[in-house]
Amino acid sequence: MQPIKKAILYLPRKNDILKVAAKYTTERRTLMKTDRIFFGAAYYDEYLPYERIELDFQMMKDAGMNTIRIAESTWSTLEPSEGTYDFTHLDRMLDAADRFGLNVIIGTPTYAIPAWLAKKHPDILALTENGQELYGRRQNMDLTNPAYLKYAENIIRVLMEHVACRPNVIGYQIDNETHHYHTFGPRAQAMFVDYLKRQFPDIRDFNHEFGLDYWSNRIDDWNDFPDIRGTINGSLASEYAKFQRKLVADFHRFQADIINEYRKPRQFITHNFDFEWIGHSFGIQPDADPFASAPYMDVAGADIYHPSQDSLTGAEIAACGSIARALKRANYLILETQAQGNPQWLPFPGQLRLCAYSHLANGANSVMYWHWHSIHNSFESYWKGVLSHDFSANETYREAAQLGAELKKIESKIKNLRKKNHAAILVSHESLSGLSQFPTGNLKAQSYNTVFRWIADSLYRNNIEYDIIHPQDMHLEEYRMVFVPCLYSSDEATLLALKEYTAGGGHLVVTFRSGFSDEHIKIYHDTQPHILAECLGIRYDRFTIPQNTGIDFRFGSKKENIPIREWMELVTTDGADPLAAYHHSAWGDYSAVTEHSYQSGRVYYIGCYFDDQAAIDELTAYIASNADIKISHRFPVIIKQGYNDDGKKIIYYLNYSADTQSVIYEGNDVILLLPEERKMYSGETLVLPPWCVEVAEICSSKK
Repeated sequence: MQPIKKAILYLPRKNDILKVAAKYTTERRTLMKTDRIFFGAAYYDEYLPYERIELDFQMMKDAGMNTIRIAESTWSTLEPSEGTYDFTHLDRMLDAADRFGLNVIIGTPTYAIPAWLAKKHPDILALTENGQELYGRRQNMDLTNPAYLKYAENIIRVLMEHVACRPNVIGYQIDNETHHYHTFGPRAQAMFVDYLKRQFPDIRDFNHEFGLDYWSNRIDDWNDFPDIRGTINGSLASEYAKFQRKLVADFHRFQADIINEYRKPRQFITHNFDFEWIGHSFGIQPDADPFASAPYMDVAGADIYHPSQDSLTGAEIAACGSIARALKRANYLILETQAQGNPQWLPFPGQLRLCAYSHLANGANSVMYWHWHSIHNSFESYWKGVLSHDFSANETYREAAQLGAELKKIESKIKNLRKKNHAAILVSHESLSGLSQFPTGNLKAQSYNTVFRWIADSLYRNNIEYDIIHPQDMHLEEYRMVFVPCLYSSDEATLLALKEYTAGGGHLVVTFRSGFSDEHIKIYHDTQPHILAECLGIRYDRFTIPQNTGIDFRFGSKKENIPIREWMELVTTDGADPLAAYHHSAWGDYSAVTEHSYQSGRVYYIGCYFDDQAAIDELTAYIASNADIKISHRFPVIIKQGYNDDGKKIIYYLNYSADTQSVIYEGNDVILLLPEERKMYSGETLVLPPWCVEVAEICSSKK
């Protein structure tokens, strides 16, 4: 056993937390390419009931795994008491990984504090809307607490000094799924007031912009600023949510600055960003803004979990993976995804492999499971890893081994996949916050992501691959078609850019509750949608939550009385053509969906929400056809493509069903890569068994 040693406590230097992103060099912003697909799992020697690291790593090697992720949750093991360090488990894993040729990604252990730290500094535990956190669960701390930051910096420095020179350490994961943890402590609120002062040097402008004359909420002296937990002002509450997300980005910057002092040029920095959780990974994360944190990473990482068995569609992999790909506009890493996972997620045969290739087809350069072995104690005992509680080779392990063997053969052809998509979806954290204050019908806090996924999943089912863009980096000119779900909060510059995009020939699709309020959730007081009304060729001033109302399509199949719910706007056309009208005795004169030519482009407005998948799919397919985007197949056959390092097109064929599917291939000759290379010619039929995948590389010439 390695001797336990004492070390001094490193004190944070004065401006460590205040360093700005501008210090990051051009080299740090270079997009990271990999020389292989990272395949592996999180590993916890600390959690094992008996010593088996040699056997585990041999099983990993036999399964074709090449990477482990360690240490991110083990602060109390690394520092069992203040200033006392024990690297026994860490060194065992690093030494064994070196012997077995496994890469190692090391996570900083700051997301779960040790008991001694909570006892010494109980104010580290966050004060939330529900009161003071109690010690026990993870992610319960106040990210602004100086004591927490001091001890976090210390353990990071001690860890980095110990591991940075290890040749098999390829990268560092900052923290773990960092959120703001709903901190409402006095320090955070004082920082929020300073944040507002910088935006509004004149407090009168602040009162006007946030409408604080209402109910005598006016603040005429910053020293009188009340506890934000009591506010009834949606603008102020949304601004505090934005500030809380900024705390997360500041925390990531704080850690990246420290790691950069130690890491070697060959080592990368990442973070495992997660997503809003509605039983599984669902949409953009309300409690962090990954776009603000991404500049401090060399490569974006993501944790994606989803339904399985008969509920497996691949839609979460596409939606959440596209968000991850957007963070650096490049390939990303899957740092966590399920092997067996929750009991209801135990995959059918073929599904583990299918999902892995779906991640890679979406632009991921890794597939890493949480976790290798199932845990025998505590909260996640039934969140099972690759191995079950008996540690024996099982069907999940054998399917992972099949995947590992295939990746060894074809990884040079599929790594660093470059996507060239014609469609994009604009997402907005500010709109998410605004709609959480003013929900859409019964969708409540999930209203924004529900509409985002409504659009994203329809594109997915129509095999229209899409990118994610955000208001700070829209690059609209790259796309034939841009969807804008519920852009409730937007500055005028963003709305003008969307209008200009349409005028220049783009196809813009805007949903209800867009262009309604400014960046501080102050409702625009002219014709709705603000700025976009002329472009869209519509206007409205009334809306309601529908009852016994439907819509009638006036295009395509001319579906009638499609039920709508949650929200409807009574749209009057000012030049636009109605694509759908309301099916109701009182609202029948109003449009539900419209189409309008605006200068060189075309724009669509969807004024209501309807659940019917066939209807929304027909609408998105109609819009795509007008944008010259071809749809050849639909779900459950999913087709994804991109370009590899050699510039050759790679096509993935994914069967998300329990039935055999057939695809007639049309195009240049291809080489099918699985299970062995073989040629396929235009006009041939590709047969996909249930839950199966095929990967093709386009040949350089026709037959």
